[in-house]
Amino acid sequence: MLSPVTRQVVFINAAHLFTHYSLLILATATLAMVQQQPEIFGQDYGPLIAIGTGMFVAYGLLALPMGWLAARLGRKALMVAYFCGAGAGMALAGTAQSPMVLGLWLGVMGAFSAIYHPIGTSIIVEAGGDRVGRAVGINGVFGNLGVALAPLCTGLIAWKFGWQWAFIAPGVLCVALGLLYALEPGFDASQVKGTKPFPAIPRVLVRRAVVVLMLIAMVSGLVFNAFTLLLPKLMEERLTNAPELLPVVAVLAFAATICGGITQYTVGHLIDHRTLKQVFMPLAFALVPSLLLLSFIDGWPVLVFSAVAAAAIFGQVTVNETMTARYVAPELRARLYSIRFTVGFLGAAAASPLVGMLHSASGSLGLSMLVLAGVAAVTLVCALAFPDRREELQPELWAISPEAQAAE
Repeated sequence: MLSPVTRQVVFINAAHLFTHYSLLILATATLAMVQQQPEIFGQDYGPLIAIGTGMFVAYGLLALPMGWLAARLGRKALMVAYFCGAGAGMALAGTAQSPMVLGLWLGVMGAFSAIYHPIGTSIIVEAGGDRVGRAVGINGVFGNLGVALAPLCTGLIAWKFGWQWAFIAPGVLCVALGLLYALEPGFDASQVKGTKPFPAIPRVLVRRAVVVLMLIAMVSGLVFNAFTLLLPKLMEERLTNAPELLPVVAVLAFAATICGGITQYTVGHLIDHRTLKQVFMPLAFALVPSLLLLSFIDGWPVLVFSAVAAAAIFGQVTVNETMTARYVAPELRARLYSIRFTVGFLGAAAASPLVGMLHSASGSLGLSMLVLAGVAAVTLVCALAFPDRREELQPELWAISPEAQAAE
């Protein structure tokens, strides 16, 4: 029999999976739509992938008020709204018979998906107790599993049943989970074992950590979303070279992104035993060279370096979410997560039109990978600037830190 806290974690992890899965259905569905209904959606990848722009804009902007809404409506009510609203938008997108209607329902899905990260992440961090890294890492695995399953399941469903069912089937399942979650009691942090009072961290270090965190959010949202959006197309261009091999493309994209899931679990474990900077630096150093190589290599090495890039990108997500948990007091986390994810998702919203525009201009994804490598270089600078403090692992030492003594 699962405890109430464990059941909450299961639902929140499932919500993370559905959030990333739903946002990436379009990336692979486009490859089927241009074949199955070219008279409606045309035959060009660039304009079709750009239909998701409104979805990502809503996903980013509407994350901002979620901390405020949670204080008034409660986190449970918002999570129920997420499951049911995002699921309904997903399913209705499968009924669209024009690009405009498809974009509208994707926008609805994006609007409700904006609930998850500010609210779900704050619950996961509290549920982690004194093992926040592990909790965030496992949660990240579920999010990455959604990213990895999206091209695989979408490709197979679209190939077997048509692109419409690639939206309808997961949408119905998401709504069903929402109805089950509505029967659960609200999350109670007092039931979590190992919870300790939050330490008094010197303000100068908190400000430094928050500034770095916001800078990371600005670039990581764009890199994360652009990479996951273009990955199926990258596999098609560099490995299969044939649009009709949709199931093969789906499996290859899954193989690359699942490496990110493995990395997130490993990173989550490391974070509980290492400072954030010690984990962050190797990931930042691996990302830029991988993206640069992907701008021009062909054949099976593409799969290898796609896996390395995915591992670095998804591993950084776990580090970034733990930054907030270690440097921001619990009562402020939902609001800061709202701001951080809004900043990040605004960058994510630029991914669809950017990838579409660069692909239309160059005829391939080489230019897109070069641009992403340049943007990812900012993350490396942020990793260098982040504090490296042993007090993260021994919070009681914050009280005797040099900054705390100087403030007295």
